[in-house]
Amino acid sequence: MTSKHVAVLMGGFSSERPVSLSSGNACADALEGVGYRVTRVDVGRDVSSVLSALKPDVVFNALHGPFGEDGTIQGILEYLAIPYTHSGVLASALAMSKDKAKQVVKSVGVPVAESKVMDRFAIGNAHPMKPPYVVKPVNEGSSFGVVIVKEDQSHPPQVVGSPEWRYGDRVLVERYIYGRELTCAVMGDVALGVCEIIPTGHSFYDYDSKYVPGGSRHECPAKVSPNIYQKIQTLALKAHQAIGCRGVSRSDFRFDDRHSEDGELIWLEVNTQPGMTPTSLVPEIAAHAGHSFGELLSWMVEDASCSR
Repeated sequence: MTSKHVAVLMGGFSSERPVSLSSGNACADALEGVGYRVTRVDVGRDVSSVLSALKPDVVFNALHGPFGEDGTIQGILEYLAIPYTHSGVLASALAMSKDKAKQVVKSVGVPVAESKVMDRFAIGNAHPMKPPYVVKPVNEGSSFGVVIVKEDQSHPPQVVGSPEWRYGDRVLVERYIYGRELTCAVMGDVALGVCEIIPTGHSFYDYDSKYVPGGSRHECPAKVSPNIYQKIQTLALKAHQAIGCRGVSRSDFRFDDRHSEDGELIWLEVNTQPGMTPTSLVPEIAAHAGHSFGELLSWMVEDASCSR
């Protein structure tokens, strides 16, 4: 048993609040189950004063989306000198900015799709690139705001320039990659297994596929050739290290094997704060690598630090 006091940060005020609450409560339950003293903190604008009063030994950061995983809360925790899980200020901000993260990983040999950053109002009535392509917010997670433009679509997606759009004015326009959705977790300096995500009744791995039970099926380990499996692990670790991630991260890939076994393998993004919900991928991948949920979270708490 341990007397270490862990504050689990969850909720917050981003569009990913429901996911964060689910992650945070699952993590808090598991940490209590392995002996930690846990305080659950539903994060508001007063988080600095709340943590100053609580004086936890460690913060387990289960926030998702802007403020929680873009370097902002990490900066507050550095200022308060409270050790915390996951990546630090720079890596968190860099990974959250999809265009900048792609530039960094491309520089170390990780293959990425052709893309451009645009003001959403500049897309107008002409395709910004030859379809098919994807339009996504530069700084969002959980597939919020992702729009796929198909090959036969005659005009760009109108929703991106509409008043209903809530995901910021800068968008990433990226070549659409056909194929399979693959993901690889990294724990410290070790790439764990590769999992294939098969959406059930959805055209891609959207919000419902991620978080609604039955929204997707996971093949863990993924059924790909050994050389592709190893290549994904190598690229995931390269991306993790190039961006400067700490603790646990998860890299997502598309693999187009329609024409050959080796196919085209493209890195999409790294998630510095992967979901820890009952349907989340990292706990499942870790379990296949021999780490129970409690062991995974204990490792993350013991790995926590400042100056990350």
